[in-house]
Amino acid sequence: MPHKTLTTIQPRKYQTEIYEICKSKNCLVVLPTGIGKTLIALMLAINRQKTFPTSKILFLAPTRPLAEQHLEYFKKHLPELFAQLELFTGKIEAEKRQELWQRADIIFSTPQCIGNDIKNNLYDLSEVSLLIEDECHRCLKNYAYTYIAEKYRESAKNPRILGLTASPGAERKTIEQVAKNLGIETIELRTRESEDVKEYLQELNFEVIKLDFPEEFELIRQPLQRIFNKKAEELKNRKLFFMPPTKKFLLEAQMRIMRAISSGNRNFNLLAGASCCAIAIKVQHALELLETQTLYSLQNYMYELFSQAEKKQSKAVQNLVKLAEFNQAFTALGELISRKIENPKLAELKKIVTQEINDNSKVKIIIFSQYRDNVTRICKEMNSIPGIKSKVFVGQAKKESGRGEDRKNIGLTQKEQSEIIRDFSAAEINVICATSIGEEGLDIPEVNAVIFYEPVPSAIRKIQRAGRTARLMKGKLIILLIKKTRDEAYYWAAFNKEKKMHRAIAGIKDDLDSGELNFQDNDKQDYKQRG
Repeated sequence: MPHKTLTTIQPRKYQTEIYEICKSKNCLVVLPTGIGKTLIALMLAINRQKTFPTSKILFLAPTRPLAEQHLEYFKKHLPELFAQLELFTGKIEAEKRQELWQRADIIFSTPQCIGNDIKNNLYDLSEVSLLIEDECHRCLKNYAYTYIAEKYRESAKNPRILGLTASPGAERKTIEQVAKNLGIETIELRTRESEDVKEYLQELNFEVIKLDFPEEFELIRQPLQRIFNKKAEELKNRKLFFMPPTKKFLLEAQMRIMRAISSGNRNFNLLAGASCCAIAIKVQHALELLETQTLYSLQNYMYELFSQAEKKQSKAVQNLVKLAEFNQAFTALGELISRKIENPKLAELKKIVTQEINDNSKVKIIIFSQYRDNVTRICKEMNSIPGIKSKVFVGQAKKESGRGEDRKNIGLTQKEQSEIIRDFSAAEINVICATSIGEEGLDIPEVNAVIFYEPVPSAIRKIQRAGRTARLMKGKLIILLIKKTRDEAYYWAAFNKEKKMHRAIAGIKDDLDSGELNFQDNDKQDYKQRG
């Protein structure tokens, strides 16, 4: 029994119950961030090692910092000589990895690293008695998780699979696909509201702050909306678009048009439609920035479009920046910025954070926002508050951002990300302004408040963001929202998707447990797909 091996940590009742199920079945475990998925993985790893003493455990996570974090957790809670733990990264030479594989008992890695090694026949997965895939909602299409799971199920002598996620997606079809790729036999779902989880969690104060769309912003919105409406109408008249003009449908239409052109069909209607579609998508993005982000980020984007047009990078952009309405919007934007007018969310955010630091000098806050430019602007504003030390927390992609003295490369290496988390833990900084990189898995310490600068339309991302607070101490979740804009639509989209996800998981679990669904026979097994 793992409890006897574990001397530093005591599993909670629901963790023990889930673990008992995982012992005998390939299980998809859906638990909110921060309520102990890793401990279930640890208990199962101990069980498999004791049952199959010469076998190996493979623990996969999407990023190196996350794999390192799991390794540290196992080191902390396993007795010293229980197992040989190894971290695999692309920085270790292939021959060395081959050698480490032979002597390791528990291997922590990113899927890309293991996937490449299997393709290169450095080793196989036959001796692995447990495959753990963290953030397993990624186990779709051609992501390395899918390939490894397939190879594992083909070759392992004593296979057992554990999939961990805070949210496997909102659509039943997607969740079924993840379960099928992993050969899942049952699903264990818990939420913050589950009776057996509730008692362990702290109170979460949830607040949606609704603000009015400023009248002055209409001087920017209306001309941009006119361009957008004209382009959407033109696409319909050209018989190239038949859906409501949402971002999703426009991107799908653009892909369809580009596929037709690249297959050799270069008639005028298609070429004009491609340009029209590109302009509509760019204007829609500008409208989204206006309604949900800061004027600073919209101005950066419009400058970027002028720059692209000057370099003749795109005919569509050249046509867009010549339009009178575009220039009218750009001029109005410049005037508002020169008058120090900004999106009201920024002032509200400053008010909230000022109040938090005044109430508690040791406060820790994460502010999430969708776009890097916006995160940079928010961080600058936060650092103007007495007592606040804030840093930007973004992914690795190297992209210059901002203009003039603000123009700098704001991509962070994994090492820099780890340093920021360390500084945050040590209270050297007390506010992190993060893009989506801060949502997934990373062991960011408990925070007093999580603030969404804007609602996100994704259930996965909402659940992951919200899971950053109210675990060990009372916490706040605050969502800023501008009324009668995309913010409202996105807020309700995520709300409904989360409810839909819980219904879909419950339905799939029932069908698996009753034998109506079976994902065991690899791809040979037909399975029902329900909407």
